[in-house]
Amino acid sequence: MNFRADLERGIAVEQKVLAIIRKKHPCATLIEGFKGYDIWIPEIRQGIEVKYDPMSNETGNIVVEIEMSGVPSALFATQATWWVFYDGNVFAWIKLRNIFACIILNKLQYVEFVGAGDKNQKKAFLIPKELLFKYGKVVKENDERK
Repeated sequence: MNFRADLERGIAVEQKVLAIIRKKHPCATLIEGFKGYDIWIPEIRQGIEVKYDPMSNETGNIVVEIEMSGVPSALFATQATWWVFYDGNVFAWIKLRNIFACIILNKLQYVEFVGAGDKNQKKAFLIPKELLFKYGKVVKENDERK
């Protein structure tokens, strides 16, 4: 998978999440090029970060990045209230504070690695999907309730 194809898949998933959100909050919009979150919901003044992790179906883990090339990223740079993880089958809606609770309460340790398609090392938590998803609400793709 090259960067362009990966980016296009990510945007398609963001569009799916946006469509779900707009059923309740019609003013929600995608925010391009902003590292703080992917979707802004002005009605409730909250940002949503969207993460697509289809490899979690093979590895059993969700990758939650915290640093890239020595710079805080993702979890340590977000301004989102909610994170939505999509594995190709389900959406897991998890409040940011609950992601931190999962990490702290379960005494998880980050790992360092160079991800596929990356040139630089990153730090990330590899959180068992079953564990992380207990901290939020899991919705099957065809079930549009949030």
